[in-house]
Amino acid sequence: MSTPSSSSAGSETPEQAIVETPEESPESSTPDDEEGKSAEAMTMEERRVKLERLRAKMRTSTNANRKSLVEESAKAKMTARDAARLERQKKLAEMLRSQAEAEERGEDLERSKNWEWTIEDNENWEKKKARKARRADYEFHDDAHAARRRYKKDLDLLKPDLEVYNRQKEQVLGLVSGALSQSGSSTLSGSSFALTTFDVAGSQMVPTTEQRMAMDNFYRDANTLLYADNKPTEDAIDRVVGKINQDIDKKAKFSRKRLNEEEGDITYINERNRVFNKKIARYYDKYTAEIRASFERGTAL
Repeated sequence: MSTPSSSSAGSETPEQAIVETPEESPESSTPDDEEGKSAEAMTMEERRVKLERLRAKMRTSTNANRKSLVEESAKAKMTARDAARLERQKKLAEMLRSQAEAEERGEDLERSKNWEWTIEDNENWEKKKARKARRADYEFHDDAHAARRRYKKDLDLLKPDLEVYNRQKEQVLGLVSGALSQSGSSTLSGSSFALTTFDVAGSQMVPTTEQRMAMDNFYRDANTLLYADNKPTEDAIDRVVGKINQDIDKKAKFSRKRLNEEEGDITYINERNRVFNKKIARYYDKYTAEIRASFERGTAL
């Protein structure tokens, strides 16, 4: 017994059995096909214009890369001295501009600048100028003078810790903790020491034995027999080591400034020899110029 499906399949005509293929719609085309069609549709003139645009972009990017490379190379070659020179030139330009603006307004530039300084700043500046004038003698006189100059320079770099000093002084003198720190100085005015007694007969303050021993221990001099009982902190040791290393580096990089370097070659060993050579050159340079030039070229006989 045949099923309806089998009977219907067998009764199909050849026209009905033909499978109709759907027509391709424009939406089913791929981007590659569109590019291929557009490339085929481009003429030679359009292709030439597109190629010129691509070449222009390439030249622009090449120039930009070369410009950035030159700027980076110039920055890498710039030393600290060049940077300082540019900074000085910038300050000079700003000063000249300020002077021009002040002249246009009819003002005194120095007077307007002085209004920016306080009395304390002026006093500090005067002290700095006086100290610089006292230390203006850079010549070597003797070892004592050189040692004193070095000692003064080291004092400028020394920054004492007053808080630690006041705390040690409080412990030595038997004061209340924080007494010197609260007063803002290393001395107590209008207060008595904890280890001080009052002498009624003499009407004056007399230090006790404990206070006298503490003061002798704290304020030591050449007659003190105590020594090597102070243990410095790690920070103090680091400061000393850093100062020694700084002095070593400074000595290694030191180069004595020589006068009259703009004259050219150094042909003397001291000032007296320089004057003598200058006198000799005044009379004989015109005769020995050719010989010296031959020696420099290496063609002398």
